[in-house]
Amino acid sequence: MYLCALMQKEIKKRVDKGEMLPLMEEFYTIQGEGYHKGTAAYFIRVGGCDVGCHWCDVKESWNADLHPPTDTMNIVENAKKYSDTIVVTGGEPLTWDMTFLTRELKARGMKVHIETSGAYKLTGEWDWICLSPKKIKLPTKEVYENANELKVIVYNKDDFRFAEEQAAQVNQDCILYLQPEWSKRDKVVPEIVDYVMANPKWKISLQTHKYLNIP
Repeated sequence: MYLCALMQKEIKKRVDKGEMLPLMEEFYTIQGEGYHKGTAAYFIRVGGCDVGCHWCDVKESWNADLHPPTDTMNIVENAKKYSDTIVVTGGEPLTWDMTFLTRELKARGMKVHIETSGAYKLTGEWDWICLSPKKIKLPTKEVYENANELKVIVYNKDDFRFAEEQAAQVNQDCILYLQPEWSKRDKVVPEIVDYVMANPKWKISLQTHKYLNIP
């Protein structure tokens, strides 16, 4: 019992330092969304998220306890076998300290991207930050300032208002995307098309990996 408690304490320390992470899955595929769509990338999906979007298509990632802590160096060694572009996603990856993971990936010459709601402190060294903000828990100032692309999911008409509020927060070089929520795509795609034609600072992002039937 005592040894088990000591082991749990040590694991927690390593997780807090980012030396272990609650890995849900890792896979090599084609980036389906946003600026880098159509390019090969290795995805690292980290468990844990309390933002809780009702339309999230990876709800199984929310509970970090379902995804046992994995040695971060094992994650890095797996990643380098497949691609020089790594996408860290979740869940919400910034729930955890990303410093150790990104340092080790970049030390091996890899480009490191993140997909985040921006709701937590920005840790890690990133080549590309895709910010996908949620109304439930808004991004931090630092993430707004450093985002390379803003990707707002459109579920209903109010999301256009939200998108403009978010666009006003990011830096002037940030690329702006509207992306239809998959289950509502037949309804909202025509609305997004009309909106982008009337407001050409925005671009359309589609979940092309779902059309291609790949992860």
